[in-house]
Amino acid sequence: MAVDSATDRVPTTSWPSPFGVRTRLVASSALMLFTELALIRWTGSNVVHLSYFSNFVLLGSFLGIGIGVLRSGRAKRLPYYSPIMLGLLVLVIAWKPVTVNRGGSSSVIYFTSLNTTGPPTWVILPIIFVAAAVVLAGPAELVGRCFAELPRLTAYRFDLVGSLIGIVSFTALSFLGAPPIWWGLIVTIVFAVLIIPRTVTAPGKRIVATAVSAALVLTPLIVMLGVLFHESTRPDLSWSPYYKVKTKQYTWEGVPLLTITVNGVPHQQAIPAESRLQWEPQYGLPYERATAGKQPKNVLIIGAGSGSDVAIALKKGAQHVDAVEIDPRIRDLGKALNPDRPYQDPRVSSHIDDGRAYLSRTDKKYDLILLALPDSLTLVNGASSLRLESYLFTTQAFESAKQHLNPGGAFAMYNYYRETWLIDRLASTAQQAFGHKPCVDKIGDGLQQAVVTVGLTEQDQTCASEWAGPSEITPPPATDNRPFLYLFTDRIPSLYLVTLGLILVAGLVGVGIAGGGASYKRMRPYADLFLLGAGFMLLETKSITGFALLFGTTWVVNAIVFAGVLVAVLAAVEVTRRFKTPPVKVMFAVLFGGLALSWVFPDSWLLEMPVGLRALVAVLIAFLPIFAANVIFAKRFTDTADGTASFGANLLGAMLGGCLEYAALIIGFHGLLIIAALLYAGAFLLTPKIKALGSTGN
Repeated sequence: MAVDSATDRVPTTSWPSPFGVRTRLVASSALMLFTELALIRWTGSNVVHLSYFSNFVLLGSFLGIGIGVLRSGRAKRLPYYSPIMLGLLVLVIAWKPVTVNRGGSSSVIYFTSLNTTGPPTWVILPIIFVAAAVVLAGPAELVGRCFAELPRLTAYRFDLVGSLIGIVSFTALSFLGAPPIWWGLIVTIVFAVLIIPRTVTAPGKRIVATAVSAALVLTPLIVMLGVLFHESTRPDLSWSPYYKVKTKQYTWEGVPLLTITVNGVPHQQAIPAESRLQWEPQYGLPYERATAGKQPKNVLIIGAGSGSDVAIALKKGAQHVDAVEIDPRIRDLGKALNPDRPYQDPRVSSHIDDGRAYLSRTDKKYDLILLALPDSLTLVNGASSLRLESYLFTTQAFESAKQHLNPGGAFAMYNYYRETWLIDRLASTAQQAFGHKPCVDKIGDGLQQAVVTVGLTEQDQTCASEWAGPSEITPPPATDNRPFLYLFTDRIPSLYLVTLGLILVAGLVGVGIAGGGASYKRMRPYADLFLLGAGFMLLETKSITGFALLFGTTWVVNAIVFAGVLVAVLAAVEVTRRFKTPPVKVMFAVLFGGLALSWVFPDSWLLEMPVGLRALVAVLIAFLPIFAANVIFAKRFTDTADGTASFGANLLGAMLGGCLEYAALIIGFHGLLIIAALLYAGAFLLTPKIKALGSTGN
């Protein structure tokens, strides 16, 4: 049976708490994960840059967690800096919220507001990155203190339990649609419980020490709660699992209108179908171009939103409409406030789901499948470049839509595409999937709205004019492996490269300053654990993107995958603690076998399987290498001489993995397996026992 090492149980700075070390560790880890998720959600809702760089806060969090763990053994005071920085960050962002400037040329397109408000990108993003690192360093420091008081794997075990509690708690609040005041209350209570002392060595100093600590912790957090309370009680604001949603109802020229803004960006406008078609007749073009002028009886609308496109389909004679919308709050607002009340119509079936996932699970066929302005304005949490709608616009997605068309049916999409090359890219994708040129109608304005319609056969469409075809600069169609529709080049944009470079420099400097001059010397023996952390981050990303393709980019799938990864890690720790596991070399062989299995088993095979079998096989393929990698980590972590330095090295390696994730823009998500394999190969060669065996010839 494996036994925990406890050689690093050294006296640490007194932690005046009535709770046992295990309870403190679970609470600190839960606070760490919960605060990280809350920061990602809340900052992204008020700083629109973060809707497209969601892992910016994640990378800052990893840096802060690594630094916090490293400095836990030398810190002389509890981390009061953490709640202070959290209060300041919330106050600054609430004072100067930011939207993105859509003007100017870019190799990456953002469907956002036209003007920038608040501080420029180069000011606000570094502030948020540094603030996130400082905020998360506090709970991580508390975690590190507990690690010094427990056997290695026992500490890691309770850290994972706390992390799971943090994820499950935040997921539950998302499910309930709880506004940010509840997030803030939970963070405030746990911070107060953990770092406001109840006992001190000298009883005469108890009242003063408690008062000072309470002031340091509660003052900034009360300021934070005031901001969140104001935001949470505004009658025009509500919260979905993806966005902060703002609604406005008014009348224009006697026509009732509903405007929906998400994360500070104008997103949808519910207008009566008759007025919409009168003011913007292009919304009726799919019905004119499709099915050779026949009225489609059975219609699927992906991106149904607040229901305007559904109302148009009903007005055009649809006998049944399946309306698929990923965001439950936006659907509910449309159900309650859309002037046409389309969701109350008995001819409409509403589905809260990812559009691609819905297609993969249904056997129904349609006369018209419509992608109705599906631009999500946000990224999948944990995936640096995958937007909620990315898998809707790949060649494989268009082929799936083709398989769900009745004879004489058609597939169409419309949006404000901004760029001619993007319109041509979508039309080229339709041509490749359907085997003939689509109809392309461009509406002339700066935002370049366009309607692309393609019939099941060329005879099933009626075009006003022939599409000229792709130009020399038109990028090739997006694929499930590289689903980056809005990326013009085949390179990583310079904006990303500069940002990632600055993040890595900040990490090097931050570790050197916060961890003390000897921090790198302490971590040097644990280079293999650093590489294990980087490889694990890539495996986690590959799991998130893979499950998003197979089961949808919904927040539920995302939360299940995050929790599943932690459960797999916890299982690896429990197996290592309770049973005699194979040697590290054998586990590395299992790890590389799992990576090879992921490489050779294409996603297309999984998508063709029934949902139950698909889930079983996907879990096996995704979590086998994760389990093996964490058995390796657990065995190695048990034998380390410096628990906090080794754990900190692993966490900082995860930050490197988060940066390497952007390589998917060039090599695709499948290619991340190659980078992960190289990282694990390096970890294998640097593992001390394996190095020793090699030097002795055994």
